[in-house]
Amino acid sequence: MQAPRTTLRTNRTAIGALCVLLSATACSSGSGTESAPEAPKLTLRTPAATKPLESVTWNLPMGEPRTLDSAKIADYSPSTVKANLCDSLLRLKPDYTTGPGLASSWSRPDDTTLVLNLRKDVTFWNGHPMTADDVVAGLLRQKDPATQGVNATLLANVKTITASGAHQVTVRFTRPDEMFLKSLATGFGTVNEAAAMKRAGRSYGTAKGGLMCTGPFRLSSWKSGESITATRNADYWDTSLRPKVQKLTFKFITDGSTLTSALLSGQVDGSYEISSSGARALSASSVGTLYHGPSAQTNFIAAIGTGSPLADHRVAEALSLVLDHKSLVKNVYAGAAQQLKTFNPPLVWQHGDAADTYAKGYDALPAVPAVDVERAKKLIAQANPARRTLNVAVAAGDQQSQQTLTFLQAGAKKIGLKLVIKQLQPTQMSGLFFDPSLRKGLDATMVLGYVEIPDPLSYAQLMTSPTSPFNWTNYRNAKVTSLLGKAQATLRPADSAALFNQAQALYTKDLPVVPLASPYERLFLNKRLSGAPASFAYLNMPWAAYLGGTGKGTS
Repeated sequence: MQAPRTTLRTNRTAIGALCVLLSATACSSGSGTESAPEAPKLTLRTPAATKPLESVTWNLPMGEPRTLDSAKIADYSPSTVKANLCDSLLRLKPDYTTGPGLASSWSRPDDTTLVLNLRKDVTFWNGHPMTADDVVAGLLRQKDPATQGVNATLLANVKTITASGAHQVTVRFTRPDEMFLKSLATGFGTVNEAAAMKRAGRSYGTAKGGLMCTGPFRLSSWKSGESITATRNADYWDTSLRPKVQKLTFKFITDGSTLTSALLSGQVDGSYEISSSGARALSASSVGTLYHGPSAQTNFIAAIGTGSPLADHRVAEALSLVLDHKSLVKNVYAGAAQQLKTFNPPLVWQHGDAADTYAKGYDALPAVPAVDVERAKKLIAQANPARRTLNVAVAAGDQQSQQTLTFLQAGAKKIGLKLVIKQLQPTQMSGLFFDPSLRKGLDATMVLGYVEIPDPLSYAQLMTSPTSPFNWTNYRNAKVTSLLGKAQATLRPADSAALFNQAQALYTKDLPVVPLASPYERLFLNKRLSGAPASFAYLNMPWAAYLGGTGKGTS
């Protein structure tokens, strides 16, 4: 289960676009106000590649990874690289459904037993065969506190994990768990060589400790502060995905303007997570193509601490009522986002086994509210918060979030609230999610997160469970906790979804968060490239194995 995470995004939206939102503020621009763009067409996959390429330079806009150890990664950069080096037991697809990966099939002899049948033709880069022992070691390692794994909670219902054959793993649970299997399509289900992990110890996955996996690319070199290079695995077990690209080099350009220039000049061939400002310049260029894809990313404002005025759900609802959600998406997100009724984006369940059931539950939720200042004033009067000042954290340099909060400031003032924007350095911003000392003096934070597991249950529990480290307001709703627990323990998809819907209908009413939007994925490819998925699912699938040449430009 992945925590909400914040990321530094340098989205410099035009002055004119912000003026559309801040109608109460006088704005002027020498060039006039630009018209807001129409909603983009969404693409799951870019056109299939047809030709081989000697080399591709790719960018990681969130910066250099600290590690590529799948047990410890919970962010964009390491996941973007790791997905092409290390395979998982299940494979995520662009539509956020799952299929066989290193596990060719699976079965449930009973409700508390899961049997994974592994592929017998898989080898690590060093030629050693992958066995059940490697899978068992990798999963159990994540439960060891010494590993400091980010997914340890996914093993909460696991009783034992054993090798029941050379290529078979049996997992026994203390209670049924419908989420465990789906989570094997994420970094949690990644298979690393047991011997390599033991040999490297705590340095495994770093530039010093190296990596040993089964993926379509091999880790060739890691020059700290400069680049990571991966080379084609000619012996990759999935012959349909043996890469067309011989060498893949990752750069760490975090400044949006610098990245845009590098893409336009051809110094960098492609990148995910293109900023709004970069998208404007790149969409008008003949150098390549800007794609928009469906996304599991979610942006919202969450209360911090029981003493926060926002800890009262009526204050959160009031803020939502003074926010023009439609204009927010159209102007701040440049039209490249979806309005949200709750913090779970629909892609998480939209194409799964119980999609119709989840859709009914989502459709039944209250609509994204229109601006209603009078109703918001009544809610504030009912809540009567002891303090009327809200200190909201945002990453320094995150222009998109700052513009959102600037707009919200104007609305908050109309209902007697003072919203103070507190800019934190990216390391502080990320740290506040895990270090209570960094949350002192703050009442709320912008959350730029994503749902990694193709199941809305994972994020719902993260936000509402009494034992969750991210339940900062001590939210307690026994009915919600019970329903979500039953949903996880129900293996029939439609029944599990129905239970989730009941919980969702309840916490949407009283959980102190302000849903904002789900940004679409933005991908730019130089015209000489094609094939990569445009969906946010790239984060947990071997996206670069689909890359190849188009015959245009320099190959």
